[in-house]
Amino acid sequence: MFSVFKRTFQTMSSTTSPLSPSAPFRLALIQVAITADKANNLKHAKSKILEAAKNGANVVVLPECFNSPYGCDYFPKYAEDLNDSESINMLSSAAKEASVYLIGGSIPERRQDKIYNTLTAYDPTGKMIAVHNKLHLFDIDVPGKIKFKESDTLTPGNKLTHVNTRYGKIGVGICYDIRFPEMATVAARKGCVAMIYPGAFNMTTGPLHWELLQRARAMDNQIYVAGCAPARDVNASYHSWGHSTVVDPKGTVIATCEEEETIVYADVDPNEVTSIRANIPLYSQRRFDVYGDVAETVVVDDEGNGTKKN
Repeated sequence: MFSVFKRTFQTMSSTTSPLSPSAPFRLALIQVAITADKANNLKHAKSKILEAAKNGANVVVLPECFNSPYGCDYFPKYAEDLNDSESINMLSSAAKEASVYLIGGSIPERRQDKIYNTLTAYDPTGKMIAVHNKLHLFDIDVPGKIKFKESDTLTPGNKLTHVNTRYGKIGVGICYDIRFPEMATVAARKGCVAMIYPGAFNMTTGPLHWELLQRARAMDNQIYVAGCAPARDVNASYHSWGHSTVVDPKGTVIATCEEEETIVYADVDPNEVTSIRANIPLYSQRRFDVYGDVAETVVVDDEGNGTKKN
């Protein structure tokens, strides 16, 4: 179904922050309603991808676990092998039919005896061009509010992922990954114009931190940041905060919504990244003589996949 990437590792200078060759594009975040019916979820998501494309989107994003309810009890039941996956088949065909770059949210992936929370990305021909396994598993305990432990079921990933598109490089993470600033910092220093996080923050952490974290990642790294969530279903066991959002390199929210099903659109202009970095030149002012450069602790291959240096 997709080829195994041949990895040739390379590093970039720690003294500059070159933006990858980039062009403006229209971003669409599909805040889709999700049910327990996988076939219906896939059909509905595809219709929304095609709708976004008809409205001029060039890069389309689905939310975390778009094909299944979110929860440790559901991951094993809905998990699929990427090499034999109805969800992957739908995503590939939808990207091709819509002629868009598609960041396919995430699905529970079964690989041998392990389950991962896995994001896949596609080019406008339907070719899979990136795979990202959620690095940081959602294990929290807020007394009287919420307790959740993804590690009871899921296995974490072990690499960073940057998606190469004709519009420039785009970094990706999944939900809880956004709380770890190193991922966005590496993406920015490797030339990404944006960091995109399919996610499903809940009714406790969502009001507190969902927008705040996106604005922080955008402001600190002077890139666009977007978070794409499922629509809220009050009858489900897990209640998504919703509020899919796009933030510009100044840290300003340029597009958002409430909790209902919708598509959020925003225009991403790499010139805004260049402009804000010229006005506030963080990248030439960093003191790597005092502290280290986190971007130099990883190497990134030609497909934008990164791993730690030995």
